[in-house]
Amino acid sequence: MAISGSDHLLRPHGTSLPVQASVTEALRCALVIGALLLIWLTFEPFANLRNQELTEIVSGTLALTYLTFGALALLAVSLCASDSMPALRSLGTRVNVAFICWMGLNILASHLPGLSLQRFMLTASVTALAFMMPLLPASRAQLNLCLAIAAGLLLAICYLGILLIPDYAIHSSRDAVEANLNGDWRGAFSHKNIAAPVMAILLYLGLYLIRTELTITGWLIATAAALFLLNSGGKSSSGFCIGILLLVQVVVRLRSFWAKCVLCFIPVLLMNVLTVGSAASPAIAGLIATLPIDTSFTGRTGIWEFALTGFAARPILGYGYGAFWQNPANQTSIGSAFEWAQDASHSHNGYLELALTIGLPGLLLALAVLLYVPLRNFHRIQHSAQDQPLAHFFLTVWLFGVYLSTMETFLLDKQNPIWFLFVIAVAGLHYLSRFRLRQRS
Repeated sequence: MAISGSDHLLRPHGTSLPVQASVTEALRCALVIGALLLIWLTFEPFANLRNQELTEIVSGTLALTYLTFGALALLAVSLCASDSMPALRSLGTRVNVAFICWMGLNILASHLPGLSLQRFMLTASVTALAFMMPLLPASRAQLNLCLAIAAGLLLAICYLGILLIPDYAIHSSRDAVEANLNGDWRGAFSHKNIAAPVMAILLYLGLYLIRTELTITGWLIATAAALFLLNSGGKSSSGFCIGILLLVQVVVRLRSFWAKCVLCFIPVLLMNVLTVGSAASPAIAGLIATLPIDTSFTGRTGIWEFALTGFAARPILGYGYGAFWQNPANQTSIGSAFEWAQDASHSHNGYLELALTIGLPGLLLALAVLLYVPLRNFHRIQHSAQDQPLAHFFLTVWLFGVYLSTMETFLLDKQNPIWFLFVIAVAGLHYLSRFRLRQRS
């Protein structure tokens, strides 16, 4: 994304780029496309879920993963530092610095400090890479093209998998884990709960591209993503996908920032109270029982009850980033009521997971960084002459992540594809609220 203050981005229209500059631009675009495909496909696309030794669906502990994302982050930051230093300096806000300091303290106080530090290093690398994504392309048009190419390649790979190797692209009753998902599409992803949110975001991307110079491409991406989403069986993603589109149409018409806060955040609070709260309060559980829905939220209540019990024992510092579910000492109090929770690898609620691992102060700082500030940035964009369609796209992806976190855990989750796309949206809103966007290179 071009910002003011970058010399090579302010050259007159129609002038040719030097060869070296052209090579650098090509490298930056390749980095955007390559990073997105790596995040989506990982080093092990089309995982064999029938492997009886498979105990954890999502993996990211290989040295190759850490080294690759660390190197990509360093390369991306170096390229952006050469022409976008004002944008990089703007990231050093007080709330961002406070959150990073708290994470350092949390890692030191972790039950497993070595594991927490190891996993946070990967998360930091992936997050830094995501923050560079909007800065790497030289213009909005170039950013659109990079996103369209990456999305098109992913969709082509996923659909080819469905057609050519369905046993590795569609959940089967023969899967060693969650055989009840038989028939749900997952494509190159390891699970339909990852595929579905990504497809929802690609649908948003397609709808945005329809409003740009890539209209036909946008229709193709939106159609393909919507079809895949419907066949993935992702109920949460499908429901939120439509609801967020409607919510955004109202948010963009509100002039008051506090009205935006109420409309965006009060429903999130209520959803957390009615879902996670049902695992802690018999009164709320009784209320939920009167509704025509699955009162266990597909078995999540057992996990939430266990997580809340753990949070109550260590509410301030938490158990350490990424260190709760992997610590055998935390399983000693589990009885038969927590049988499934004992095998869980996360809380199935992003906000509860943050409270459990980085403590209540960490949760509040994360809410400020990831919820309050992005909405404030969008409010600022509305009062500027910035690119509104692109800002609306970032707002839509961000809101989708905010609401999806009530049912899934991806916030601060290493190289999770949903986290990566969510951070790109947060970063895009940050930059658009502070810098002028160049439309074309």
